[in-house]
Amino acid sequence: MPPPHSTAWKWLRTGDEVFPAMLAAIDAACGSVCLETYIYEAGTLGEHFRSALVRAQERGVRVRVLVDGLGSYSLPDTFWLPLRGVGGEARFFNPVALNRMGIRNHRKLLVCDETIAFIGGFNIASEYEGDGVTRGWRDLGLSLEGPLAAQLAASFDEMFALADFRHKRFVRLRRAALKRTVASSTGQLLLSGPGRGRNPIRRSLQNDLTHSRNVEIMVGYFLPTGRLRRMFGRVARRGGAIQLLLPGKSDVATSQLAGQSLYRRLLKSGVEVHEYEPQILHAKLFVLSDAVYVGSANLDPRSLSINYELMIRFENPQMAAEARAIFREARQHCRRIDPVEWRRSRTLWRQLKQWWAYFLLARIDPYIARRQWRALPD
Repeated sequence: MPPPHSTAWKWLRTGDEVFPAMLAAIDAACGSVCLETYIYEAGTLGEHFRSALVRAQERGVRVRVLVDGLGSYSLPDTFWLPLRGVGGEARFFNPVALNRMGIRNHRKLLVCDETIAFIGGFNIASEYEGDGVTRGWRDLGLSLEGPLAAQLAASFDEMFALADFRHKRFVRLRRAALKRTVASSTGQLLLSGPGRGRNPIRRSLQNDLTHSRNVEIMVGYFLPTGRLRRMFGRVARRGGAIQLLLPGKSDVATSQLAGQSLYRRLLKSGVEVHEYEPQILHAKLFVLSDAVYVGSANLDPRSLSINYELMIRFENPQMAAEARAIFREARQHCRRIDPVEWRRSRTLWRQLKQWWAYFLLARIDPYIARRQWRALPD
């Protein structure tokens, strides 16, 4: 165990590392287990997790599970009958309805006994199993022991209480409180969601970009705001290095096309762009000088304006060095985008597809989500 006011961490670089560690933590829990994820698949992996959760509940541990109603749409509610049958709780966040479909919980979190927590991009689904090179999506997780685990557990409590998405006036006020920064001696918990107020993740990134000279970003879905893009260019103009590691393959073709629509301007401003080739890239890792961001958020309009997300920001030279080593290892499996070749390869038809994808994800989707949020009854 770490000292009372410090945090011990361990990087979990692959699904082959993260899932056994999470299952072992559930099996070792003696007081509480909180599991929150966007996608939960009713396959072999999902059954392993359900069995571990049932065993925990049977030995007296309080077990609660929260999955997103849209991300886990294919998961039948009956899947959780074995857990509920022994006293555990499982809820779907914002059950799917046309008038509020755009508001999603994209967070991924496991907390056991309020002392050990797991964050990152991994969902509970078979495509995340593997090493991220020869099989399985490339993702990244982090296990934490220390005071941040209790703060993450408290954040889970708030989300679990709002799972049914009943929009009474006092609940609307509680939802607004979920959008905040929770500071501790070891890191900052950045909690974001829809509604009014500045997004804590975007605000923190902008603050760090104003003085960072060495920026490395690995992310699965990339469509940053205009302000962030301009700040990337300023890093390069003041002599800094900024490298983006983005997907060469994607499960959401529209997202990849939209991100690629920005390449020409990014490359012209001095930003390096690398595309990960062996598998689908799903990781979320931002390293800005000695600041490290890990969690569920991408750099796109959904994560920065619409979804419920969580990231933790650490300012720690040792962690930053380890994160940069992870980035360098992943970069070995990338193709660097050459500005001249990129311009030559973009046919008019491809440019039109990229423009439409950008318009859809940067303009239409946020507009619909805002309309749905404002239309919710008190």
